[in-house]
Amino acid sequence: MHINSSHLPVDFAEGHFCARIMRPEGPCVIGFARGAAFDLTPAFGTTSRFLEEDDAIGAMLRHGERITLDLEPILANAAWDARDPAKPFLLSPIDLQTVKAAGVTYVRSMLERVVEERCRGDAGQAEAVRAEFRSIIGDDLAAIIPGSAEAMRLKSALLQKGWWSQYLEVGIGPDAEIFTKCPAMASVGTGSKIGVHPVSAWSNPEPEAVMVVNGKGRIQGATLGNDVNLRDVEGRSALLLGRAKDNNASAALGPMIRLFDAGFTLEDVRRAELSLVITGRDGFELAESGPVGAISRDPADVVAQMIGAHHQYPDGAVLYLGTPFSPAKDRGAPGMGFTHREGDVVRIASPRLGVLVNEVDRTDECPPWRYGIGALFASLAARGLPRA
Repeated sequence: MHINSSHLPVDFAEGHFCARIMRPEGPCVIGFARGAAFDLTPAFGTTSRFLEEDDAIGAMLRHGERITLDLEPILANAAWDARDPAKPFLLSPIDLQTVKAAGVTYVRSMLERVVEERCRGDAGQAEAVRAEFRSIIGDDLAAIIPGSAEAMRLKSALLQKGWWSQYLEVGIGPDAEIFTKCPAMASVGTGSKIGVHPVSAWSNPEPEAVMVVNGKGRIQGATLGNDVNLRDVEGRSALLLGRAKDNNASAALGPMIRLFDAGFTLEDVRRAELSLVITGRDGFELAESGPVGAISRDPADVVAQMIGAHHQYPDGAVLYLGTPFSPAKDRGAPGMGFTHREGDVVRIASPRLGVLVNEVDRTDECPPWRYGIGALFASLAARGLPRA
């Protein structure tokens, strides 16, 4: 796996970013302002604390220590198969934030969740179920506003036909599906392995735009994410969502947080295109793309359902917005669709957010998660740095 500066946003030299880098002394928070690097660790300690600043970019320029940083070797050292742990490498860009995810926010992903449910996890039935469902609803769901009167009329019609689903409920009903993807500090960054539990025979990546939100509910920026999913496990029962979603190395984020500024706003996220390329050791290749803007709920609305009067995250949170597509290309026998195999290289990209690349392995073969909040606080204390 090769990671280099081509994986940075195309306009990196013009934007503002926040990253985490592992150095021999411990994790460091690094800011970038139009290509210039600033060490934020002495002032803030964590990305969580830094993003609590109302004017994060101003805080970077006022309180960050200007440093000279050669990013190229740091990016190259992020690749798990070329990593020298004694040298700096890129980490997941978040630390104390809660990692949340929204599901069934796109028509295509909603269809696939219904397929999983009707198949009871049997991939061999998927194509027949897709065809039957489309014959009932057509292809017009993208125009339906969740929770609207039109959505409720469609719900009534589907109930009469015996096709209502819990996934349709969160797809077109008033309440979004929002769940905890993994604990704080458990996400992995670009270049690391991502984990698929060996119990699963039907798994896939979920390329997503990710909102970065501080404890006050302010969306400070965005990054890319891979919400690795076990389709057969969740298809057996929605109550197995935790088993399907929260596994070792199953949440990837990166390469950096792009901070909102005059040149990059939430509107740019809405207009962004996500691309996915999967390359397998068996010669399999898959390439797909989809617009973030095809989402059925506005990103700000989904964030508002995540955090507010009823749910607080004092250290901030990140929110996977959901995937505009789930790979369905046959990998083996016709009609069996896509599933991951060990060694798959997954590349998720968007021009102004960069490239997130990871290699698939079994969850028990990925490096175990051992560096948690306690280890981070111990490291910061040993360096005499702030923890909050």
